[in-house]
Amino acid sequence: MKNVRIDESSHTVALVQDDTVSHKLAKEEMMLSLEGKGKAQTCDGMTRRDFMQVGSLGAMGLSLPHYLQAKEAGKIRPGNDNKACIMIFNLGAPSHIDLFDMKPEAAAEVRGPFKPISTTADGVQISEILPEHAKIADKFSLVRSCHHTGAAVHDAGWQMMQTGRQFTGGVNTPHAGAVVSYLRGRKTDLPPFVVLPELMGRGGGNLPNGQAGGFLGKANDPFALNADPSEKNFKVPDLLPPPEVGTVRLERRRKMRDIVDSTVKNFEATESADLLNSNFSAAFRMMTSSQARDAFDLTKESAKVRQRYGMNRFGQSCLLARRLIEAGVRFVTINTFLTVFNEVTWDIHGSKPFTSIAGMKDIVCPMYDQAYASLIQDLSDRGMLDDTLVCNIAEFGRTPKVNPAGGRDHWPQCFTSYFAGGGVQGGQVVGASDPVGGVPADRPVDPGNIVATIFHSMGFDLETHLPGPAGRPFPLVDFGKKEIHELF
Repeated sequence: MKNVRIDESSHTVALVQDDTVSHKLAKEEMMLSLEGKGKAQTCDGMTRRDFMQVGSLGAMGLSLPHYLQAKEAGKIRPGNDNKACIMIFNLGAPSHIDLFDMKPEAAAEVRGPFKPISTTADGVQISEILPEHAKIADKFSLVRSCHHTGAAVHDAGWQMMQTGRQFTGGVNTPHAGAVVSYLRGRKTDLPPFVVLPELMGRGGGNLPNGQAGGFLGKANDPFALNADPSEKNFKVPDLLPPPEVGTVRLERRRKMRDIVDSTVKNFEATESADLLNSNFSAAFRMMTSSQARDAFDLTKESAKVRQRYGMNRFGQSCLLARRLIEAGVRFVTINTFLTVFNEVTWDIHGSKPFTSIAGMKDIVCPMYDQAYASLIQDLSDRGMLDDTLVCNIAEFGRTPKVNPAGGRDHWPQCFTSYFAGGGVQGGQVVGASDPVGGVPADRPVDPGNIVATIFHSMGFDLETHLPGPAGRPFPLVDFGKKEIHELF
């Protein structure tokens, strides 16, 4: 586990693991070892900022009190505690014109090589290279008029689309899942906010990618799997105890709170004692929970189900997302790819090392089409879709004209997002682009509207305020930003 310094402002959880439990109290320094190689150090007269340095479980924060306070204040609609969200982030940016918003009557350099096909949604057509999407189109709705004014670089779009705001003035706004984590907290032993399979890598613009707690603190950062669930030897994350950890050792871990009570007396006398109690409890529950271990264990799924999703990283991440939501995780973000560098993604510039429009058809779309359709159908069959919003978003679209290399370039002026479940009425098209897919022609939608739609589906009052930088109230969404009401 990675070592970090933890302070009250981040509300980060700390926990370690090893074979012995010992403590030693000296005049100037106290060392506490909780079955681990990591160590917690405190000093007489210590500040809250200096309390612990061990491993971290940042996704475990102190969120339940925030949730109860928000609920009491009427900022969370009653009866919505089972609401969840799966955000599929199509890193690299799919070509809306070649997939979801086709222009068959446009010139060849605009319409591209693919033909539209009919779907199960009356009057709705999508690309022939998404046949599995076409079979379930009655369950999702397209928004063809998305746009933003940010720079046409990947990480600028990543940040805007996941937080609803542009990164300005040094204010790092939280991911939508981090807001859910802060307001709702954990429902089970699992963290409230998870990213699969890993956090986004570099985007080329040296900007925050948006997949963090931002000004809400490290306590609301996502738990990142940091593993490929399609690998043959994939196991649950390292922070979970291995199977060989016996009952005796688990029982010793249940006494960790007692050890802290008897040794860290100076800290227990401070107003931050509740922080220690709550965070140790959260981290301990995660470490020792069979429920958490089982949720991450894909071997519990039949070979038929796993193959249905596709035995690739994205397919197994979608299956794992369903399992995590089923087990009580509130928000899962799936990155279809990890970076636009060193792997084929939706970033279809055409020239090497990028793929072309044809390469998208042969390499990217088959695995994506299979996994998404399987996820939606599986959620529907299990009775989970009504309470689980699945939103597919990307940092921008692609240029209306095919470039000389046979690809398309970055285009934030217009693109398509789509939504299923979570109260969304499927089979619709909201908004429209102009005849070449260059700009919205009807019902423009921006990142603030998209994030507001997520919060609306989760049951939040959009007038809610968060504790922003320097403790100032910070609106959940910017003034005037509303959900895409036509979806519901």
